[in-house]
Amino acid sequence: MKELVNRIEKDGRILGEDVLKVDSFLTHQVDPLLIKQVGYRFASHFAEAKVSKIVTLETSGIAPAVFAAEKLGVPLIIARKSKSLTMKEELLTSSVYSFTKQETNQISISSKFLSKEDHVLIIDDFLANGQAAKGLIELCSQAGATVEAVGIVIEKSFQEGRQLIEDMGTNVVSLARIASLGDGAISFLEGDA
Repeated sequence: MKELVNRIEKDGRILGEDVLKVDSFLTHQVDPLLIKQVGYRFASHFAEAKVSKIVTLETSGIAPAVFAAEKLGVPLIIARKSKSLTMKEELLTSSVYSFTKQETNQISISSKFLSKEDHVLIIDDFLANGQAAKGLIELCSQAGATVEAVGIVIEKSFQEGRQLIEDMGTNVVSLARIASLGDGAISFLEGDA
């Protein structure tokens, strides 16, 4: 997606050879016009799929997922990283390790929102090592739901996340694919959508 790649080139900050900071438009402050385009691109790409629900993980995946859900006319389910007092019903749970935060979170979704009849599009902000997407796929599997695909805003293609998800039998569609962050420069691969 050209607009996204241009914004990454303009405002993305490289923090070492494997960390890209995009907090000015996606992960901390959100540019609603750009992220609306991102969400709509996912919706357009999956318009012919049987998507009945979109699933994301709090927090940075929420904005693009909301726009995709709105355009597709389907509910959005947000997997929580911590259990609130209001989540008393049966929960689907999975453990997810965050390499960025160096911590493991128990993520959960109420089982009343996801069933074996659902066809799910998972949307997340980044794909690096694939642990968040893997955890979301596991939650959907516990409900018996079918995961149609994983939609990723920015993929770090030089890490093993895509292979992990594809090895699970799930299609990955990334809007911006980064080949490397070496030598203080961002190089890209062709995006999937």
